[in-house]
Amino acid sequence: MTAGSDEQPIRYEPEEACPPSIALLVGAQGAALVVAPMVLNVAIAIRSSGLDDSHLTWSVFAAMLMCAAITALQACQLGRFGAGHVALAWPAAMFIAIMVSTVTAAGLATFASLMIVCSLVQVALAWWLPTLRRIVTPTVAGTVTMLIAVSVLPIAFDTVGDLPADAPTAAGPTIAGATLLASVIVALRARGRWRLVAPFISILAGCAAAAAFGVLDGDRIADAGWFGLPEVPDLSVDLTPGREFWVLLPSFAVLTLVLGLKTISDGVAIQQGSRRRPRAIEFRQIQGMVNANGAGMLLAGAAGTLPPMVNSSYSLSLINLTGVAARRVGVGVAAVTVTLALFSKFTAVLLTIPGPVLGAYLMLAMGLLFVSGCQTVLRDGLDPRRTLVVGLASALGLGLHGHSLTRDLFGEELGDLLGNGVTIGAIVAIGMTLLIEATSRRSQRLEVTLDTASIPVIDEFLTRLASTLEWNEASTMRLRSAGEEALTSLLSQEDGGEASQSPRLIVAARPQAKMVELEFVATTRQENIEDQLAFLTDDSAVPAVHDLSLRLLRHHASAVRHQKFHGVDIVTVRVEGTA
Repeated sequence: MTAGSDEQPIRYEPEEACPPSIALLVGAQGAALVVAPMVLNVAIAIRSSGLDDSHLTWSVFAAMLMCAAITALQACQLGRFGAGHVALAWPAAMFIAIMVSTVTAAGLATFASLMIVCSLVQVALAWWLPTLRRIVTPTVAGTVTMLIAVSVLPIAFDTVGDLPADAPTAAGPTIAGATLLASVIVALRARGRWRLVAPFISILAGCAAAAAFGVLDGDRIADAGWFGLPEVPDLSVDLTPGREFWVLLPSFAVLTLVLGLKTISDGVAIQQGSRRRPRAIEFRQIQGMVNANGAGMLLAGAAGTLPPMVNSSYSLSLINLTGVAARRVGVGVAAVTVTLALFSKFTAVLLTIPGPVLGAYLMLAMGLLFVSGCQTVLRDGLDPRRTLVVGLASALGLGLHGHSLTRDLFGEELGDLLGNGVTIGAIVAIGMTLLIEATSRRSQRLEVTLDTASIPVIDEFLTRLASTLEWNEASTMRLRSAGEEALTSLLSQEDGGEASQSPRLIVAARPQAKMVELEFVATTRQENIEDQLAFLTDDSAVPAVHDLSLRLLRHHASAVRHQKFHGVDIVTVRVEGTA
């Protein structure tokens, strides 16, 4: 979304240089948004895993440094790593449940090994994104996201009871209820810059309720120094992975894949919200964002903490409230976060937050994550086939999560590891998607070179397709014209002088109900056709020559989408027709 009338207009776009003072000031506000959730996510994961205080202090410190580094990398965009946008990173709450189960069953070294190996899954996703986009769809990603939220909720409710043994029975639920009530009130009433401190307000309300019950322990704050580095605990990587590693690897790979898909969705939202005027999505920057997440996962594995992920809600809140989307802000956020990480007393204050407050925070976060999954599923609409995918994957994922059936089939130990609802749901969703693709009306494919000599070949290909579909003459002509103008638009800005031969062009036609989806896959370097179509004006008496093909394409096609990846461009054209 772009800045609306009730939000700050965009003053600086990502490529525009804002003064260093503004970058640092806005960076401080961005750090205020993410530091508290950053510490809370890690604290919940480490405490629930049964690790000691030395691991807790170190993991929080390492996570803050790691998220600062990834935020700066996202802003700076070094090569194919980074998005070139203000993309605030925080520890991924969706990994809390799997970290707890892995550390409890196999140890921290196995968790570290799995994280390091699965960092390659993120990089592979970015590399193969053009190919995987039809298999790992928004329906799959949304379904798995909902299952992740449901699987983490039991940890949140267990954390509500994390109090001293002599605490009153009603203390935990009352403290959690006060935190949730404050969160709801602040979310409903906070406006403008108050939204930046909304998390702190709800945490303070919960801590006040804990103090009333006498369960707020301030010894950690008193014992902590003002500045310094924490003691590094015993960290290791399992170089000789055992059975637990191989059993858990599919779950980690699936969850890492979903993390990458969530990053893609967040990247799209951040791009849209960082511009004064809407533009087509730059998927090369999306690939860079996923690559940066892969680097963060590698660092998280080495440090034994939660991996980072981009948070579009915090990023867009910062941009909308300040009107500054310049990438320098990402460096400012990183600088302030590193300073706070070295400020030991501040970290100790956050680590003193009682368990019921953490549990209430996690409940709300997982509720919002569940809604985010629903929105992802609904993004492309719910036709009967997608409804079947969501329904079956959710039913099996929720029903078999921790069920005795998996233990009966695979034994007690393996059954506990394999009975993960997220993994089961993801496998079912991906398998159903592949089955639907295999049983759908088969697409027709043509491979040619990207030059004018291919126009007659493509025209003949589309004519045969229209004849197969029994389209009338008007619809056939519209399909042929759309194909010709799409090719001409690709050719009009292709820099062919640098190459010794014409690039390859693949044309795929997917017939659907009263419509054909044409997909042109080419290795080109031209500007985005979607942007050019959006910038066309209808008030020009005599259109420019280079605009003519775009105008004709807009006339013949019902929809045009252009996705630019590293090394490949995909133009999707939809043409409606009747028999």
